[in-house]
Amino acid sequence: MRSMLAATLIWLVSAVCAQAQMTSPTTAGAKPKTVATVPIRPALQTPTDTANAMAQAERLALQSDLAWVGEYNGAITGEVSERMVAAIKEYQKAKGGKQTGVLNPQERSVLAETARRRQENVGWKIVTDPTSGARLGIPTKLVPQQTSDANGARWSSPSGTVQVVLTRRKEANPTTAKLADQEKKEPPGRAVDYTVVKPDFFVLSGLQGLKKFYLRGTFKGDEVRILTILYDQATENTVEPVVIAMSSAFNPFPTGAQAGPPPRKTVEYGTGIVIGEDGTILADRDVTDGCIATTIAGFGPADRVAEDKDHGLALLRIYGARGLKPLALAGGAAKSGVDIVGIADPQNQGGGAVVTNVKGSVTPMSGGGDLALSPPPAVGFSGAAALDGDGKFAGIALLKPVLVAGASNAQGAAQAVLVSPDTVLDFLKANGVSTSGGSSDAKAAAVRVICVRK
Repeated sequence: MRSMLAATLIWLVSAVCAQAQMTSPTTAGAKPKTVATVPIRPALQTPTDTANAMAQAERLALQSDLAWVGEYNGAITGEVSERMVAAIKEYQKAKGGKQTGVLNPQERSVLAETARRRQENVGWKIVTDPTSGARLGIPTKLVPQQTSDANGARWSSPSGTVQVVLTRRKEANPTTAKLADQEKKEPPGRAVDYTVVKPDFFVLSGLQGLKKFYLRGTFKGDEVRILTILYDQATENTVEPVVIAMSSAFNPFPTGAQAGPPPRKTVEYGTGIVIGEDGTILADRDVTDGCIATTIAGFGPADRVAEDKDHGLALLRIYGARGLKPLALAGGAAKSGVDIVGIADPQNQGGGAVVTNVKGSVTPMSGGGDLALSPPPAVGFSGAAALDGDGKFAGIALLKPVLVAGASNAQGAAQAVLVSPDTVLDFLKANGVSTSGGSSDAKAAAVRVICVRK
């Protein structure tokens, strides 16, 4: 220790003396002496220092490439960590190089090319789910088959050995801890061997039946979005590097405008209008879309026999029902104010099914035809009849979701439109439905429509 200290002091003194000689004045006419300067020794740079000196984009690319070759299994955030440095050393070891934790240009080039080839082999693409606006990385060659609906999307291999599932649902007051507990129990038999729960996301992995699974979920407001990857254990060498890339690429709520409707409820309620004693009922197309079972409360199952996508109308039919009281559809016109006669969602009336009426005002919409209706009636009223000041049929009230740019689609808000009597009559005429007869008792003609989805 003393010899080291002495050597350090001698080096410092020599440096000071040399500096003094360089700065001392010379005598007149004397030639300045040339003095060798003492170099300043740079501090040794660690692998972490080297990584921190990289640009953010370069660190992201490095983590991604390491994940693709199976050496890095952390989140691809661009943040330097011991896991990232260890992954570099493992890659160098696998290649027979010196484990420095810092890639030289040749090593980095080989890594990038290897990762690129593996991405090409699985058909890696960043895609946007058209329904929710979520962005995902999808290995399109592994899972070429795709299906989607308002509740999410699924990509699958032809034999089902690999599946990628995006789900979205409404949840009251969600937290990541509560969601993680729910996902551990559903479906039954799911065995979780790895759990991470953070305030803004959670991750689970383990076995689901004979398949391995990886799940990453989060929420925004009251909408939950979950990415689940299922794969046969025999495919893990191929799929697991891709799983890390998919998890890191998953952006469930990207900023900017998003497309598509909010997630559909498992059970949804609307209002229908009886227009024929033969069991013909007019309803909201969206309320009756994607149902595995449609029921008219008090009467039984119904079939959807026709639809008008442009105006959001559907025609239902129930069979063998008695005591139906059709509504007269001719003669009315909405001018400024209307009465809307419908049945609110059971949650809005303590489980009841009372027919009520609410008032609204109408204003023309661009493009003509339908009218804007405000304020929007309560959930459950979509498909309800509107009556003018004389009590005559003035159209069908439909609730439509509001999509907010830069936010989740599931806003809970809605706007309402009034489909004109002429549009309704044209739809019925095109489907051979007679509108003669009926009464002006809109409450007697109102029925609750119940849609049950998966």
